[in-house]
Amino acid sequence: MLTVHHLENSRSQRILWLLEELGVEYDLKRYGRDKTTNLAPPELREIHPLGKAPVITDKGVTVAESGAIVEYLLYEYDDGTLKPADGTPEQLAYTYWLHYAEGTFMSLMLLSLVISRIENAPLLVRPIAKGIASKVRNGYLDPNIKRNLDHMEATLTNTTWFCGARLTGADVQMSFAVEAAEVRTNLAEDYPHMAAYLERIRARPAYKSALDRGGHYELGGH
Repeated sequence: MLTVHHLENSRSQRILWLLEELGVEYDLKRYGRDKTTNLAPPELREIHPLGKAPVITDKGVTVAESGAIVEYLLYEYDDGTLKPADGTPEQLAYTYWLHYAEGTFMSLMLLSLVISRIENAPLLVRPIAKGIASKVRNGYLDPNIKRNLDHMEATLTNTTWFCGARLTGADVQMSFAVEAAEVRTNLAEDYPHMAAYLERIRARPAYKSALDRGGHYELGGH
């Protein structure tokens, strides 16, 4: 049976959601974060050399990276419901948003986390660290994050889901990105279409079932 190696408060939560949408049976192996570093435990390296989640094992293969897992699961188990037909505008949008989530947006969120930690450097070097971080934040990071948030908001102004009128695997991939944005800004006030998008996601029975299976999850503040 398919096994999901699931790290708490991580990207692997969306893989559980996808499996619930697909109606695929799976075993769940939970991993807690290190209480000091907040990193994944070393046990995950026994599954994949990088020791990160999500990782799945299925039919004798191990698949890592969220985008690769989404593509694998839709290829193996989807009946066409969660992936647009080839050659359609929706399929092009699907490919774009599937890769945009990690390739563009989450790299900015990671940089934002790094900059925040630099800004809270030890007192002795904090003034210098904050000066450097401020230049990166004001000159590059914040303008790029705003441009991306505006891009996502504009897309959802015209569509129910990122690829059109129907939920796709790209929305599963994008869910983590929008939840990360929710932590950073007031979506309801600044990006109401993104806020409504999250409400639609959280109202889905499969999403709720994934939360029940995955346990405590607080990235999006819910």
